[in-house]
Amino acid sequence: MADSFVYRPKFVDIRVKKPSSRARDPAPEERACDQIGCGSAGLHRAPKSRGDTQHFWWFCADHAAEYNRRWNYFDGMSEDELRDYERAERSGHRPTWAFRAGRGDRMSASQRGFGGKRADPFGVFRGENEPEAAPERRVGRVQRMALEALSLDENATSEMVRARYAELVKRYHPDSNGGDRAVEDLLNKVIRAYQVLKGSGLA
Repeated sequence: MADSFVYRPKFVDIRVKKPSSRARDPAPEERACDQIGCGSAGLHRAPKSRGDTQHFWWFCADHAAEYNRRWNYFDGMSEDELRDYERAERSGHRPTWAFRAGRGDRMSASQRGFGGKRADPFGVFRGENEPEAAPERRVGRVQRMALEALSLDENATSEMVRARYAELVKRYHPDSNGGDRAVEDLLNKVIRAYQVLKGSGLA
């Protein structure tokens, strides 16, 4: 058994290159204070600017304290930048998302039929004598503006739309009002609104 099994350790040939002496940062006791005329060791670092997080000044304790007294992180910021910084500070400058369920997630899909009208395309939940509900009519912004141009609300039926259109055309048309062209813009507005409603199936 001892002759057939020989343990061979792995990773014995890995060689780690030693850093060169030129790339090595000086030891703290070898680094001099960056304050001009100071011969003490620079043991304490201080940022050079607000946007630079890679480069620092190195000061002794006295000059680091003096630098900190004069340092103003918010110097030069506009009002909008200060407001954005304050808003980001509340979350630790980390991205945040709204804590609510999305429309396509599993929880929303399971609760979609409760608390309101339940989608029942095959009539499974409808009683025998219960009439089939009319499809819900959706009125968009353009259709709503067209109804407002005809002085109608969102619940107006197609018969009401056609009757109001005929009434307004008769009122604003030059052949009916004695040739008065002062209301020609209103007539064009009514015609465009009716065309929108007719194209949407509301007239």
